[in-house]
Amino acid sequence: MAQKSQEPHRQTHAERRAEQRAKAQARAEQQAKERKQQTIIGVIVIAVVVVLLAVAGVAVYRSLHPQASGGESSGTDLTVEQAHEQLKTLDSRPTNADDEGGILISKDGYGKAVENVPTIGIYMDFICPGCGSVNRQLDANLTKLVDAGQINLDLHFMAFMDRFSTDDYSSRAANAILYVSDHDSNPDHLLHAVQNLYAEGFQPQEGSAYVPVSDEQIKEQLTNAGVPEEVAGKAATRNYDDWLNAVLGYTPHQENLQNSEGQMSTPTVTINGHRWDMNSASVGTMFDALLDAIGLKPDQVGVEGDLPSIGAEGKPIAE
Repeated sequence: MAQKSQEPHRQTHAERRAEQRAKAQARAEQQAKERKQQTIIGVIVIAVVVVLLAVAGVAVYRSLHPQASGGESSGTDLTVEQAHEQLKTLDSRPTNADDEGGILISKDGYGKAVENVPTIGIYMDFICPGCGSVNRQLDANLTKLVDAGQINLDLHFMAFMDRFSTDDYSSRAANAILYVSDHDSNPDHLLHAVQNLYAEGFQPQEGSAYVPVSDEQIKEQLTNAGVPEEVAGKAATRNYDDWLNAVLGYTPHQENLQNSEGQMSTPTVTINGHRWDMNSASVGTMFDALLDAIGLKPDQVGVEGDLPSIGAEGKPIAE
């Protein structure tokens, strides 16, 4: 007896609805699972970012304040006293550097202070953006005051921000300037070389925005400042690294350089050894505020014989 062929089962409307609901539920469960996974990944990413920011914050703090507490330098194994002794005795000590790590400049040359006028001290790092800003606001006029015998200028070159470049720019620039101070007897060339390294369009940005600066580019800035070619061509040296490390072990511990929180950073400006608040100007420019602080009128700038009222010993005049 022939068997009857079996016809395919046809889904009823109710069955099709049930299948669609099952598929929709499966999709919803899969999407919920994916959202959960994304949430977990997001939490992990946020946690990593927080850790990286914390590490970056510590790195910035240590770069601005390279000395550890307890009198030890984080960059060396020296005590503050040992670092100070090195400043005075190292073979790599720049010829014109004094016992405090400064290079004094006046109208009479290196290391020859003009009597009865204030001494302006500036502590700087060549990649430090704040230092560049201060330089561009002050240095051209400070040079006029120096040339007129109205101030002495005490320059402190520091190199602790190498970690914010890919080629030790802070140390290379500081070494180049120190070489110039040793081998070019004209301090005007040094002052203009410093200005050129801080020039807008040349001073590199720090951190991830840093673009490498070659020794040849530094040399060009030196020669454009009047530094002889034979001096500028040999300025790419690291001969002063030990001395710069001793500076880092000593200078930030000087109480007169520290802020209200007991920390020293660059830029720092002093007047007759007293830390000066660079933001003290209520009106006018930073240079106007500096003139007020030393007791000199704007129309006296560059006029020989017109001397600041605070002299060589007075504290900055507060508004």
